Amino acid sequence: MTKLFRLGLGVVTLTAMSLTLGSGVAFADAYAGQSYSDASKAISDAGQKAVIATSVGDSLSQGDCVVTRSQKADWMKGDNFAPVTDTVLLYLNCNAKLATAGKSGNSLGSPEGRAEKAAEDEQAAKDAAAAQAAAQQNQSSELLSPGGN
Repeated sequence: MTKLFRLGLGVVTLTAMSLTLGSGVAFADAYAGQSYSDASKAISDAGQKAVIATSVGDSLSQGDCVVTRSQKADWMKGDNFAPVTDTVLLYLNCNAKLATAGKSGNSLGSPEGRAEKAAEDEQAAKDAAAAQAAAQQNQSSELLSPGGN
C-alpha cells in the first residue's frame, strides 16, 4: 500500500511540475538570422504576408536588415472577429554587424560582435591567402617564360 501511495504521489508531482514548467520544447524561429529580403521572399512563397513589427537602427538598407525574430500575427479582423492567419510579423535589426566610429552595431564585447569579427578575420585571411597564391602563380609564370617577356 505504501509503494502504491508513493507511486501515485510521484505521478501527481511530475504531472504538476510538467504543467508548471512546460514541456521544455523550444521552437526554432524559421526566419531569425535571415535578411529581411530573404525572409519576406520565403514568407511570400509560402502564400503569406510579411509585416514589419519593429525595426531598430538605420545603418543598413531595409532589405539587408537582419530578422531577430518572427511570429504569426495574433490579432482579429473584420466584423466577425476572424483570426488573421496569413500574416507573419518580423522584428528587424538594421544596425551594422559590427559597431564602428559613428555607426551603431554589435559590440566586440557581445557574442554576436565577437562572432562577426571572427568571421570577418577568417574571410580576410582567406582573401590574403588567395592574393598571395595568385601573386606566386604570376611570379612563377614570369620565370618560366623565355626572355622574361
